[in-house]
Amino acid sequence: MDVSLSKPAIARRASRRSCGPRRVALFTGAYNHIADGVSLTLNRLVQYLERHGTKVRVFAPTVDDPPVDHHGTLIPVPSFRAPGRPDYRISLGLSPNVRRQLEAFRPTLFHIATPDLLGYQALQLAQDWDVPVVASYHTHFSSYLKYYHLSFLEGMLWTYLRRFYQQCQHVYVPSPSIAEELRAHGITSGIRLWPRGVETDTFNPKHRSVAWRRELGIADDEVVVTFVSRLVWEKGLDVYADVIARLEAERIPHRSLIVGDGPVRRELEAQLPNTLFTGYLSGDALTRAYASSDVFLFPSDTEAFGNVTIEAMASGLPTVCADAGGSADHVVHGTTGLLVPAGDRDAFFDATVRLVTDPELRARMGAAARERAEAYDWEEVLGRMHRYYDELLLPAAFAGDGASVPEPAFS
Repeated sequence: MDVSLSKPAIARRASRRSCGPRRVALFTGAYNHIADGVSLTLNRLVQYLERHGTKVRVFAPTVDDPPVDHHGTLIPVPSFRAPGRPDYRISLGLSPNVRRQLEAFRPTLFHIATPDLLGYQALQLAQDWDVPVVASYHTHFSSYLKYYHLSFLEGMLWTYLRRFYQQCQHVYVPSPSIAEELRAHGITSGIRLWPRGVETDTFNPKHRSVAWRRELGIADDEVVVTFVSRLVWEKGLDVYADVIARLEAERIPHRSLIVGDGPVRRELEAQLPNTLFTGYLSGDALTRAYASSDVFLFPSDTEAFGNVTIEAMASGLPTVCADAGGSADHVVHGTTGLLVPAGDRDAFFDATVRLVTDPELRARMGAAARERAEAYDWEEVLGRMHRYYDELLLPAAFAGDGASVPEPAFS
């Protein structure tokens, strides 16, 4: 592809040749081998796209017995376990067999969800084939570096991300704060807001269960302080553990509940012997756990969107969250919950105590949180993607000069 062309010119050329059904090739580092926010969001997107007539092929790593019953057609790509994090996998890129299947599919648009080797090769191939390419930003990579003692790589990482995303015609970001940070690092072209949604009937205060609480040994009047997410340190679990330990030390009545699983679970169980660990929950069990809690404590400052924060809010919970990333875009400080400077353990403790000891404040903020969450409708959120794709693919949007552009050469 002639890189001297402007992005609108590239889009015009691609859109004129894309008559017929949309054929989207989606490239991601996580789809069914791990049940995280990225996988669940992309599965929901694929389900929506196929329901509305778009053909999709997903190119991603997988495992023999994946925990996610995925939607759509998955083309497995070669991968290996991530060092130190065997629950994640690192893609090795497009093998000859995978590339042949991609050629046979003849995509009209490439959608890259992970800027890894697979994503980089997909980007190059889209340019070679002169096919529009978009990207969605799911993981706030730079915020993870400090947890692996790799902060010295931040400059290099942003240089790579800037070069990668500036070659995409659209970059879909989950929140305004992430858009601002990308722009601050020189990623300015084609940014579009693509938030996440929540099923407000599924995540709902009506699912609160006194019986479920009693089965876990929780008294009816005990205030349950809950954390829901993957059990990895970058989710702020050290801060959560510190807050719970201080609540216990100062004999402030409460119960602590952790929903989720991950590589640091055993270490956490040793640190918090009085905390209830449910393991990974989904479906009715997850909605019941949310609704049967009283305070949602989520110190993570690495969230690009913060799915669990919205789920907690929809469940009627007041939240104590880091004033960073996606959570900061959802929580209205002092109205739906409390925002705390990231990593400030004293502030997290004080905010949690405030909610634990004030039932009227919990009730008022929980009701406001529920009301705010109702604005995050999945159908509207997913419908945006069709509109964004149409900006690049609908011939009528760029009609006028009558020029004819042949189908790309898939080779």
